[in-house]
Formats: sequence, C-alpha cells, structure tokens
Amino acid sequence: MTVPMVRSEGVCKSFGSLEVLKGIDLEVQRGEVFCIVGPSGSGKSTFLRCINHLEKVDSGRLFVDGELVGYRQQGDKLHELKDRDAAKKRREIGMVFQRFNLFPHMTVLQNVMEAPVRVRKEPVDQVRERAMRLLDRVGLVGKADAYPRQLSGGQQQRVAIARALAMEPKLMLFDEPTSALDPELVGEVLDVMRQLAVDGMTMIVVTHEMGFAREVGDNLVFMDDGIVVETGRPRDVLGNPRHERTKAFLSKVL
Repeated sequence: MTVPMVRSEGVCKSFGSLEVLKGIDLEVQRGEVFCIVGPSGSGKSTFLRCINHLEKVDSGRLFVDGELVGYRQQGDKLHELKDRDAAKKRREIGMVFQRFNLFPHMTVLQNVMEAPVRVRKEPVDQVRERAMRLLDRVGLVGKADAYPRQLSGGQQQRVAIARALAMEPKLMLFDEPTSALDPELVGEVLDVMRQLAVDGMTMIVVTHEMGFAREVGDNLVFMDDGIVVETGRPRDVLGNPRHERTKAFLSKVL
C-alpha cells in the first residue's frame, strides 16, 4: 500500500470557545490535486495551517508522508517537537498565502533564493541557478532584478510560488492564492498551478475558483462549520451534490 501524502485523523482545533475544526478525516494521495471549498469561517484555512504546524491541533493526528506533523510518538503518548525540529519538517511543505508576503527590500531573485541559502545553507551559485529556472517556470525570468513594488499582484503571487518551490517541497499548500488578485490577473496564477499539477506536484488548494477545481482537481472536499460535509470527484460534487448544505453553497457561487 502506498502511504498517503497527507492523512488526517479526527483533527480538532479551537480558538478559545470557538470550535473551528470538529474532527477532520481525509486522505490526500501522492501527485493528487486536492481542492477544498466552502464558505468563509468553515475552517478551510485553519486546516491548511495545521498541516504544516503553523497551528497546533488540539486532538487527532496529522501525517505528512507517513510522519506525524509536529509530534513524535513514544508508546501511546504524543510529545510535541521542539520548534527547531518542527521547522525542519515544515521546510518540506511549501505554502502560498492569499497575500504574497514578499520581502519588499529584496529583488525577485533574492526573494526566491533567500530560504535555501539562509535556512538550508546551500551554495549561492547552485541556488541562483535553481531560482532562475523557477522564475522561468513561472514566466518571470525577465523580472529577476525587479522589486515587488514594480510587479502586478499576479506577478507577485507567481514569485511567491517560485519562492515556495525553491525549497523543493514534497507538498504544496495554497490558501486561496487568487482571492487578493484583480480578476484579470487570476488566470496567470492558475496557469502556473495547472502546470505544477501536470508535473505531478501534490497540492492541497483552498479555493473559490470552481472552474479550476473542476478542471484540475482530482478530489474535492466541501467543508462547512468545521466538518467535511461532502467529498468526491470535483465534477460529481459540483455537478451533482448530494447534501443540502453543499447544494445551498454551490447555488450561490456557481
């Protein structure tokens, strides 16, 4: 049996008295594009942040590539990893946020090179070569010496994708990567993501782009109020939802 890239078992998360995740069970296979849709406040982004331990789960277990996220198991007990050890694991997971979070004082090339050089201590020449390949991959090799303020929102988001890929992750997480973009810039970011899917990258995508989910996604989950309401092939869920909550949501967004 192939170990799933991501396995979630009964994951719960609360912020104070607000219960955001109420027992999430799902699996993401290697090379799969796994889309998560749902209304605001349904727990989608929180779940994504739990996968790379930016948020700590209250109960349940998360595994990435067969290994516990943020913890080690000793007998029947879980022991939280030290921040340093958790950060090492996090390097294997790329994440692209709604906001681009580029370093404004660095050029595009420097933004892409920063983590491999600073965090992994890789040789500068080797990282520069990889960074230029990645900028070419996202269609921005000609902007290597530009600063973020000189780029459109779509270009900045493509740089953010290249920056995440520079760490050579085994898994990419996308948290509504097009929601902050003007409509005419959405397509250029989705095109990069489509190519990543063709290349076999395992991706979990929180999105409101239903066309992308239908076209590129292998599986789709509809979340609402901290639970998985419905899951299946994107065309099935979007075209013929079984649950009333899914139907009500899709009637407003399709």
